[in-house]
Amino acid sequence: MSVKFEKETIRDAPIPGGRKQTFAHEVGERLTGGESQTGYLAAYLKQLQTNPLRTKMLTSGTLSALQEVLASWIAHDRSKHGHYISSRVPKMAVYGAFVSAPLGHVLITILQKLFAGRTSLKAKILQILVSNLIISPIQNTVYLASMAIIAGARTFHQVRATIKAGFMPVMKVSWITSPLALAFAQKFLPEHTWVPFFNIIAFVIGTYINSHTKKKRLAALRKKHYGDGRSQSGRTEEYSRRDY
Repeated sequence: MSVKFEKETIRDAPIPGGRKQTFAHEVGERLTGGESQTGYLAAYLKQLQTNPLRTKMLTSGTLSALQEVLASWIAHDRSKHGHYISSRVPKMAVYGAFVSAPLGHVLITILQKLFAGRTSLKAKILQILVSNLIISPIQNTVYLASMAIIAGARTFHQVRATIKAGFMPVMKVSWITSPLALAFAQKFLPEHTWVPFFNIIAFVIGTYINSHTKKKRLAALRKKHYGDGRSQSGRTEEYSRRDY
């Protein structure tokens, strides 16, 4: 009788922090779907399998636009109207959806088909080399050309100058991050999730590079036009062509 009472007491006793654990569990279930596979992540992965290109285009377009807004906020780079959302935001969304995503979809699909069924260490290393020496240069060249056009370049020489100036710095970043990201994808991710995963990596790196570039440009403009960079009102003035 005593043993039965003790068991019932233990079973009915409230779990410390139970409400927080229940809430966290419900959030996790909603995101991932748990055993039911009906969460947001499960729905997204299903869309990746059934409508891969469309899903990647929406993902890349959203991340590219968000990257521009976030980088502007970090760098305090506002338009002439005082907003962090400039005309570059929709342009970046168009680039992400209609240039970056289709290009990444095609290149990664080719890479996966070339190494389909090859799981040896040698094959994985070769896949990383192909990615870094062929795929990354193509993607980075298209990225730099697109950024030049978005920034206002209208001639071939202007675009080429942008690519020439930025190619090696961007490639150095790719050569550091790409092998790690690809090795992680090889080990832990199904192939249909590779492009969105790489989009997230590119979002983080791109936000850092974009915000750093904006800070350098604003510092140069302040030094050239305003001395210490402050107007009489105490506010940093903006570039007259900022609203591109």
